[in-house]
Formats: sequence, structure tokens, C-alpha cells
Amino acid sequence: MIYINRILLIVLTFFSFNIYCQNKFIETMNFEQSQNIDYFIKVKNNTKLGEYITASGNSVKVGDTLIIGNPTSSYSTSNTVGGSGSKIGYGRTKTRFGKEFEFVQLGRPAGLGAIMSGSEKPAMAGINLSKEIVLVKEMKTYHRGSKKKPLYVVIVLGEINGRAFGLNKYLSVMNTELAIESGEILLKNRKMTREEAIAKLREAKELLDLEMMSQEDYDTLKKELSPIIMNKQ
Repeated sequence: MIYINRILLIVLTFFSFNIYCQNKFIETMNFEQSQNIDYFIKVKNNTKLGEYITASGNSVKVGDTLIIGNPTSSYSTSNTVGGSGSKIGYGRTKTRFGKEFEFVQLGRPAGLGAIMSGSEKPAMAGINLSKEIVLVKEMKTYHRGSKKKPLYVVIVLGEINGRAFGLNKYLSVMNTELAIESGEILLKNRKMTREEAIAKLREAKELLDLEMMSQEDYDTLKKELSPIIMNKQ
């Protein structure tokens, strides 16, 4: 009887492991798990997520509303006007500078092969989309190369009222962690970072010294920010 129970336990364990490996949906995944080889080696590319917890402890869920921040990448385009044939010296080059997003692209993500090889250069979102309120339609996770590499999270965004972003129905955040860290994507209920808490308290101290803030208000703010600064939250 004991022997049979052991066999059943082994079979059930193996069956459960196979189900986990073949699972194409993860309810919740956090940043630490995405970097832990014991976890990510069991996860397939293109697996859907219900919720992602960032390195700073913020939550992003399907159905959440986010805000498009400011682009962090610059580009320039040049063209020559005037001058042709033998009049080469009379041409004049005009250069146009602009800003675009590094992690937010127009449309849905390219196919997995294109993502892995980098064979297709996507069209990135422009500064005209800054401050746009968007809806999280879908989240998926992919390996940074082979299955032995950590995971990153891609978010598909839709317009809040179901309309399109110009010619594109969707936007894609190609690296959620870096997009949030850089400020290209803003979370509505984002937790304050330790650096931000220190800066805010330092500013409050300056206001206190200038007698533009009361001691009571300063003490209240200090009590509120201390757990963040001391990494106790």
C-alpha cells in the first residue's frame, strides 16, 4: 500500500509540473520571479499575465489605466534642399530634431521571431502621445533570448474610449520595468521611491528652516516618509 501511494505521489507531482510548464497564463508574477532561474526556466514565451509586480513593489493589472509619460529618446532627420547637377556647392542641408519613446511603440508587438532577432525596426510612439490616459488590454512575458535567460514583460495598451491612436489601434510597452523606471509609463497609484522620499523630506526641511512650514507639518511628513526611507515598507 505504501509503495502504491509513493507511485501515485510521483505521478501527481510529474503531472502537476507538466501542467505548470504548459500553462499559458500566470495570475501574478513579480520582478524577483522574472529574474529567478528556478522560476523563469519553467515559463514559456508569449505567456499571458494577469498582474505584474514591479521591482519597486507597484502593481500593474490587465484593466488598469496608466498614463503615457515623456519620451526619453531623441532622433534627427536631414535632407538637402537646393543645388543640383553641377551646382553641388549651393545645396543646403536642413536637420530636424525630435523626441520619441524608447520603450513605447505603435501597434501590437512584432512576431516573436522579429523580437528575438531584431530584424524589424518598429515605429516608436512620438511626443504627441505624452499625457495620454491608456488602458492595459493585455500583458505577456518573454525570455531575453533563450529559455535560460530572465523574463521581461510586454504590455498592450488601448485607448481609454476604444478609439485608435491615429492609424494604430494599440500601443505596446516593450519593456515594462524600464518604461516605468524611465518615466515613459506612469502608474496612477505608484509607490514613492526611497530617493523621492528623501528629496521630499529634504525640501520640507528647507521650508521649515525658512519658516514656510510649521514644525507640526514637518513632523507629520517625516513620520509618513520614514518607513520608505528606512526601507521598512
